[in-house]
Amino acid sequence: MQFPESWLREFCNPPLSTEQLAQTLTMAGLEVEELKPVAPPFNRIVVGEIKEAAQHPNADRLHVCQVDVGQAELLTIVCGAPNARVGIRVPVALVGAELPAGDDGQPFLIKVGKLRGVESYGMLCSAKELKLSNDHGGLLELGSDALLGQDIREHLKLDDTLFTLKLTPNLAHCLSVYGVAREVAALTGAPLNAPSFAALKVSGADRLAVKVSAPDLCGRFSGRIVRQVNPRAATPAWMVERLARCGQRSVTALVDISNYVMFELGRPSHIFDLDKIHGGLDVRWGKPGEQLKLLNGSTVTVDDKVGVIADELAVESLAGIMGGDATAVSDDTQNIYLEAAFWWPKAIAGRSRRFNFSTDAGHRFERGVDPSQTVEHIERITQLIIDICGTADTTCGPIDDQQVNLPMVPPVSLRVARACKVIGMPLSQAQCADALKRLGLAITQTEGVITVTPPSYRFDLQIEEDLIEEVTRMVGYNNLPHTPPLAPITAKLRPETQRSAFALRRSIAALGYQETINFSFVEARWEHELCANPNPIKLLNPIASQMSVMRSSLLGSLLQVLKFNLDRKAQRVRVFELGRVFLRDASIQNTDTTVEGFDQPMRVAGLVTGSADALQWGRKERSVDFFDIKGDVQTLLAPRQPVFEPAEHPAMHPGRCARVLLDGVAIGFVGELHPKWRQAYDLAQAPLMFELDLDALLQRKVPTFTGVAKYQAVDRDIAVMVTDKVTHAALMDAIWSAPTAGLLRNAVLFDIYQPKRAPDLDVFSLEKSYALRLTLNSDDATLTEEQIDQATQAVLASLLTKLGARQRS
Repeated sequence: MQFPESWLREFCNPPLSTEQLAQTLTMAGLEVEELKPVAPPFNRIVVGEIKEAAQHPNADRLHVCQVDVGQAELLTIVCGAPNARVGIRVPVALVGAELPAGDDGQPFLIKVGKLRGVESYGMLCSAKELKLSNDHGGLLELGSDALLGQDIREHLKLDDTLFTLKLTPNLAHCLSVYGVAREVAALTGAPLNAPSFAALKVSGADRLAVKVSAPDLCGRFSGRIVRQVNPRAATPAWMVERLARCGQRSVTALVDISNYVMFELGRPSHIFDLDKIHGGLDVRWGKPGEQLKLLNGSTVTVDDKVGVIADELAVESLAGIMGGDATAVSDDTQNIYLEAAFWWPKAIAGRSRRFNFSTDAGHRFERGVDPSQTVEHIERITQLIIDICGTADTTCGPIDDQQVNLPMVPPVSLRVARACKVIGMPLSQAQCADALKRLGLAITQTEGVITVTPPSYRFDLQIEEDLIEEVTRMVGYNNLPHTPPLAPITAKLRPETQRSAFALRRSIAALGYQETINFSFVEARWEHELCANPNPIKLLNPIASQMSVMRSSLLGSLLQVLKFNLDRKAQRVRVFELGRVFLRDASIQNTDTTVEGFDQPMRVAGLVTGSADALQWGRKERSVDFFDIKGDVQTLLAPRQPVFEPAEHPAMHPGRCARVLLDGVAIGFVGELHPKWRQAYDLAQAPLMFELDLDALLQRKVPTFTGVAKYQAVDRDIAVMVTDKVTHAALMDAIWSAPTAGLLRNAVLFDIYQPKRAPDLDVFSLEKSYALRLTLNSDDATLTEEQIDQATQAVLASLLTKLGARQRS
């Protein structure tokens, strides 16, 4: 909420500077988000009147003006503004004046100048040149009562500051200048100038028939008829200026008066054109299908959840939000109906957002507006209407006040001992009572307990904690003691056998992957298809229909990212995500970090598609395959050695999927996308993917020292024939189980050959040839030929015994 400091000080003027006042409000919970001067610095600009305006002899668009600035002689000033004419009073920058800085940041100095041969002794100013507005349509015209020679800052009251408050929803009583002033008076002890609302003389007996059919929508409805007003009357300059400084532009006098009282007292109201109302008014809930054209030009369709004000023919207003175009006041309006009501906050909350707009009225009503002041505020609005738009024939009808369902305000008790414990400092009962009295709250006291009956404008005082907050605000948050924590402080050191999730992210990124962050809410179809999960965890209030369940796998999110990138012509995609999944598990109990019945483990998933390498000249392009992503998984787990065994996964190709085992425990899967999901997602190439438990990836072995071999190693190549069903893992197990007396240091498979079977050369043999390189060494001495042969024969014997392998001749 924005307002000028000068308006606030009319209600309450504490002996504080602008900065001190802002600090006081902020420390009381009314955060001052910005302090902004009304006008930038400038000097020697005064009020002047154009006495003569002659055509410039050498320029069609310039005028030579004689200007009276209250001095002995008139000033000759050349001006090109289209509205420069005799008789108007405008700001005049005298010679030596400094105008606000321009785009270059330098102030503009006024000197004696010559324009097309005519000397000019000053400058006539527009609002834009003074940085008062963006209007550059001509000179800033002042009122005829402006004193000649008066400093323009004094005349326009430009030495003022705009306060912008960032209010929390519980501070609805501060959504007006008077409401903020009431808080300032409580905080500083300065006197509060409360406005008075004298009842106007009723000069007519007209009443408009009003029926409140929905007491749960409207608790109080007040209104009166005012006849023979002048809607074309000009809004006073002081009101226009105050509205502008509150961020509200001037519309018409009647609309401006309604807005002015809303900013002044926090009371939204509405003015109907009485002659456009058919019959009486009915305050009710809308009916499905009813339509209303609003003042902002949009047409909305209401239902039975939206409150309306209707006449006998149609809906005329959205209750508490915005009026309708059909009964809006115009330049032809003569008779008006003025309405002020109490709308229940729950009946207004969220309604304007259904129609994709918000209003100042709705903002206030959904937080709570004082139901006890509708009649007094109508008197205030009526008086302003008579003063500004009144005519000799203006008449006022009596106020029709219907109180159908006013809120019952239950008393709230504050235990002083409890308040001291929550606030964290000792306070006496007298201090607490004084703080609450300063806020204008009616209290009764017993030993150790203060009971408060909240006023009608305080919708936020409902429980004991609300009163404790009020006491704290009055004491001042800056006065609370600085109490250090008493809990023991112990450093939480990560064990050396564990790396951080951040380090893992860096490792995956180093492999060429890019991290993605996705919602944990996914489409139910993903869970059924990609996870074979018939009963996913459903959300009670999903943010979108396609995000209705919690994910039990990260793969669906990565496939969505892949599809998004491929649709935008990405040729090579390598993405990963580190996130949480959600599984049903009856064994999980409620703790500080868990929810009963649900397991929430962290996982890491990756997906690759496209070429194996980025575009380059040094190697022939090839598509990524299963062994590429398998290698990435091995790199992430290194130096620990995972085991891959054939498996099935609902999202992966049945023949190109492996379960990843680490120390005999399954930690995830790696494989190619299932062909049917590739077809369903319309993918030209099947992506490769993996999903692993995060905890397994974070564990690592502590590095140990191993000395460099003193003696030269020996390599021996062997080739064995085995059946094509023998896996690489079985081959390595047989080799390492051979009794080589500790001489075998490494074994690498470097070639596979499957010969064709004769006589039909198109049919392959059922055997494969595996070529292996064995690396042998000893820490004691150089190996002899006998030792080398014994170790090699031991490996061959182990392959023969365990796999039925035979040495290839």
